[in-house]
Amino acid sequence: MNTYQARTDDMQFVLSRVLNAPAQLQALPAFAEVDAELMQQVLEEAGKFVGEVIAPLNRDGDEIGAQWKDGAVTMPPGFKDAYQAFWQSGWPALASSSEDGGQGLPSVLEAMLYEMLSAANHGWTMAPGLLHGAYECIKHHASDEIKAQYLEKVATGEWLATMCLTEPHAGSDLGLARTKAVPLPDGNYAVSGTKIFISGGEHDLTDNIVHLVLARLPDAPPGPKGLSLFLVPKFYPDGSRSRVHCDRIEEKMGLHGSPTCVMRFDEAVSSIVGEPGKGLNAMFVMMNAARLHVALQGIGLLDAAWQKADAYSQERRQMRAPGQGKSAGEADLIGEHPAMRRILDTQRAWVDAGRVLAYRTALELDLIKHSPDADTQAAAQRWCALVTPVMKSVFTHQAFHGGSDCLQVFGGHGYVREWGIEQIVRDARVAMIYEGTNEIQAIDLLVRKVLADGGSGMNTLLDSLQADLPKNAKASTPAGARIQTLRAITAQIVKAAPQDAALACRVADDYLRAVALVLMDWAWLRIEAGVEDSTPNADKRWKAPAQALRSWVLPEFQMRSFIIVQQCTAAA
Repeated sequence: MNTYQARTDDMQFVLSRVLNAPAQLQALPAFAEVDAELMQQVLEEAGKFVGEVIAPLNRDGDEIGAQWKDGAVTMPPGFKDAYQAFWQSGWPALASSSEDGGQGLPSVLEAMLYEMLSAANHGWTMAPGLLHGAYECIKHHASDEIKAQYLEKVATGEWLATMCLTEPHAGSDLGLARTKAVPLPDGNYAVSGTKIFISGGEHDLTDNIVHLVLARLPDAPPGPKGLSLFLVPKFYPDGSRSRVHCDRIEEKMGLHGSPTCVMRFDEAVSSIVGEPGKGLNAMFVMMNAARLHVALQGIGLLDAAWQKADAYSQERRQMRAPGQGKSAGEADLIGEHPAMRRILDTQRAWVDAGRVLAYRTALELDLIKHSPDADTQAAAQRWCALVTPVMKSVFTHQAFHGGSDCLQVFGGHGYVREWGIEQIVRDARVAMIYEGTNEIQAIDLLVRKVLADGGSGMNTLLDSLQADLPKNAKASTPAGARIQTLRAITAQIVKAAPQDAALACRVADDYLRAVALVLMDWAWLRIEAGVEDSTPNADKRWKAPAQALRSWVLPEFQMRSFIIVQQCTAAA
C-alpha cells in the first residue's frame, strides 16, 4: 500500500496563511534572516528526505523489529544508514543554537519535521525523539565540563540520548523511584538501579548513548524532592564502557522498530546534572518538550492513517452511494458514500486543527526563547502551560481512535497486514500512555494549572482567543458562545472543588476535552480566514473538513459541559 508522503503545501499554508509565522519570526532578532522562502525550502527538503529515506523502512521496522542478543541491540535493516544520513545532513540540529553546532532555525520547523517523521515511521523516529529535550536539559542545567564533553554531540545528533525515569514499581509516581547515586571521592557518583520502558536504551545507530537518569542520593528525603539527575554515557571520553547493561527489550503491541529496554545501572560512574534534589526540575525540560512532540506524533500518525484511507476510498468500488443518481447496478467509489465521507472528513478536520495548534505552540516556544518583550514572553508561557497538556492528550487519543476509524474504511482489508493501516493503529496506542498518561495531562491542566490560580490564567487565554476570532465570529456566534460557556464552567469548578476533593479528578478529562474543542473551533476559524485570503481553488480543499468539524466534532462540547455542570451541582 502507499507509503506516507508529506503534504508540505498544506503545512506551508497553515504556517504562512493561517499563523503568519514568517512575519512573527522575522520580528525576532534571532530569526531576522528567516523568511517564508527559506522556511518553505526547509520543509520541502525535509518532506523529500522523509519520503525517500525514512518512510520505506517502516514495514521492515515493524515486521523484523529491533533484535536483542547478549545485551546488544541490532536495529532493523536500513535504520542505521538512515540515521547516519539524518544526523550528517543536519536534521537533528535544526533548532539547536549555532554556537552548539546547530542551525539556529525556529522551533516550529523542528516541530513540523518531527510530525513528518512520526507519520512516516514512528518506530524509527523514537530514536532521535528525545534529542531536543536532552539538548535543552544539558544546555540549561549541566556544568561547563559536561557541556564541553556532550552538548555538541547531542545537539547535532551524532550521539543519541535517553530519559531514564520509570522503575518496575514506580511508573507515573516518580517519587517512589529507588535508584541510588553514591558520591565518589573524585566528585562523580556511582548510580545503581533498574529502569524500565527506556526507549532506545541500547542500539547500534550511534557510537555513544547519553543516559539522563533520575536517582536518589544517600541523604535525600523521600518523594520527588529527593531526586537528582545524573548523566551516564555508554562510553566515557577515554573510550572505556560504563557499567550500564540492557537486560532485555520488551515485546510490544507496536513500535517494533524501537527497542524498549530494561536498563540496569551497576555502580555506573556518572556526573550530576543541576543541583542535588532538583532532578525533576531539570528533567521536566525534557518532558515538556517531549509532550509537544508526542502531540505531533498523534497528528502525524492520524494524517498517515487518513492518507491510506483516502487513497483506498478513491480506488475501491462497492455498491451504490445514496443520492449519486447513477443507473442500477453501477458501483460507486466508497469515498462517495456519506458514511465513509463522514469518517474521512472528520479525521481531516482533526489533523488540520492539530497542525494550527501545534505550530502555534512551537511558535510560542520561539517567543519564550527569543522575544525581548516580557509581556510577550509571559503570554507565550501561559499558552504553552495550558495548551501543551491538551495537545498531548487529545491528539494522541485521536491518532488511535481516528486511526481505527480510518481502518474501518478498508473493511476487512484494513485488518490485514499488507495494507499497513493496522500497524498505524498499533503504533499509535502507546502515545496515549507515555510522557505522562492522558489522564495525568487532564489532571495537570485542571488541578495544577487552572485551579491553582482560580482560573485566572485560563480566562486570560480565553480573552486572547476571543480577541483573535475573525470579525464575523465574535461573542454572538457559536464560537463566542462556547468560549463564554467554558468561562462559566471553569468558575463552577473553582467554586465547587473545595467542597469535594475528588471532583477535579473526576471531571478533568471532560474539562480538557471542552478546552480542546474551543481551541479547535478557534483554529478552524483561523483556517477559514486564511482560505478567504488565498487562491480561489483553496476553498474546495478546506470546505468539507470545516463542515465535518461543526457537524460531527464540536457537538461534543455540549455533552462535556453538561457532565461538568452535573458533577459540580452534585458536589455543591
